[in-house]
Amino acid sequence: MALLLGLVLLSCLGNLTFGAAPIPPGEVLAVLMGRGGGTQTAIILYARLPRLCGCLLAGAALACAGVMIQGVLNNPLAAPNIIGVNSGAGLATAICCAIAPEAVRWTPAAAFLGALAGVMLVLFISERAGAARITLVLAGVALSSMFSAGIDAVVTFFPDALSGYTDFRIGGVRNLSMARLAPAFWVILIALTAALSLSNELDLLLLGRETAQSLGLPAKRLRLVLLMLAAALAGAAVSFAGLLGFVGLLTPHIMRRLVGEESFPLLLSSALGGALLLTVCDLVSRLVFAPFELPLGVVLSLAGGPFFLWLLFRQRRGGGT
Repeated sequence: MALLLGLVLLSCLGNLTFGAAPIPPGEVLAVLMGRGGGTQTAIILYARLPRLCGCLLAGAALACAGVMIQGVLNNPLAAPNIIGVNSGAGLATAICCAIAPEAVRWTPAAAFLGALAGVMLVLFISERAGAARITLVLAGVALSSMFSAGIDAVVTFFPDALSGYTDFRIGGVRNLSMARLAPAFWVILIALTAALSLSNELDLLLLGRETAQSLGLPAKRLRLVLLMLAAALAGAAVSFAGLLGFVGLLTPHIMRRLVGEESFPLLLSSALGGALLLTVCDLVSRLVFAPFELPLGVVLSLAGGPFFLWLLFRQRRGGGT
């Protein structure tokens, strides 16, 4: 945990320091302590700091949502972007922006409803079609495609519904402001606190539904609550960062190798790991082809796609289909 926290702080400093106009770390720290001035202060406070906060919030939220979805569904292949949670949140966000463009503060609530609809539909389809892991993934891919088509339809009829539509579809944290992040921040804070408070119950649920019920745990109700929290986290992230992929898949698997399966340290380390992953990927996207900038979602997909294929083939070889 200490190592992860140190790496997150180091990546935050690098994110504020490097860019089209590099700023010395000493001046960055001076600005953050209120002693700076001039153009560099404006660059840090109004361009890089909101972008950094967006990376930290989206990374922590999507990673913890991935932990809970994988645990509740007992499927290591499940992740918010793979089973349609992100796309459901994106469709609800697009509809909200089309109906009420000025109601930015309501987008996290709309995204939560869309994400919840996505995860509930996948759960329903997988239970009706069978509990096979690949069945759930295929159902999620189908729903994700349908939700994505819905987003395209909304943007077709309401071209101004999503400003920066391409960035939203790919995923990114450019052109953010603290005012836009504020509603999502409170949703993520409350949902993450609630998830940590239910970590012991999640551990019992991982033993199996029948075992959890025999120990007096209301397994069905708890599954619903945890999926709602995961939907709130994923939806809040999508509301400002777009359809970022693979954070909720990569981070939980890496953290399990470092801290084990116990839910409380896994959630905490995943929050730090997700924040670290996004800040590093954002920094890479800005520096590799500087002064040109790659979308953050492209960098994540280049890293996450091969990992998902490796995980899929490993599950197939292990008979976990």
